[in-house]
Amino acid sequence: MFELVDLEEVRDEMISEIQSDIDQGKLYISERLNGSGAEIYPELLLDAAKEGDIESFTSALGMNFFNSTYLRKKPRGGFSSVKMPHNANATLCEGEFNRFYIRAVCQKAISQDQQFITVYRARSSSNPRIESIRLENQQFQALPLLQDLQESIGVDSALGLPPGPNSGMSIKL
Repeated sequence: MFELVDLEEVRDEMISEIQSDIDQGKLYISERLNGSGAEIYPELLLDAAKEGDIESFTSALGMNFFNSTYLRKKPRGGFSSVKMPHNANATLCEGEFNRFYIRAVCQKAISQDQQFITVYRARSSSNPRIESIRLENQQFQALPLLQDLQESIGVDSALGLPPGPNSGMSIKL
């Protein structure tokens, strides 16, 4: 379970960040979603930001909204069709909800003249990645991180936050 410590304090900023991406036509819609999933995704994300969390978002965006297979790049070139992972919804929901949460925390920090935010482990891990361990308790400047995440839609951010899918890392004020 993800523990986003400042979630209640930053919901308005989170909604604003999501709505901004929707209005600009740059909200990340995973290619793994089927037509129905792609259509309902923005609404479910907004609903979760308004009054839910990662778990409620994951529950609402069930595996029935995903394609049964996806194309995976082969090491030596080309692609192969593989079965959709059973936790594709959890991976997508966790990653995208957390990205908007991080953007919202940065917005809140900036509005409160707080220059830095702190990285913490939001979900426990029995086998944490070295990159995640290195990030724990580090401080980042809120404005460059916000700008990085606003520009890095659907891809890893330049600053490395969050540090990839299923990392369990987030930020706090």
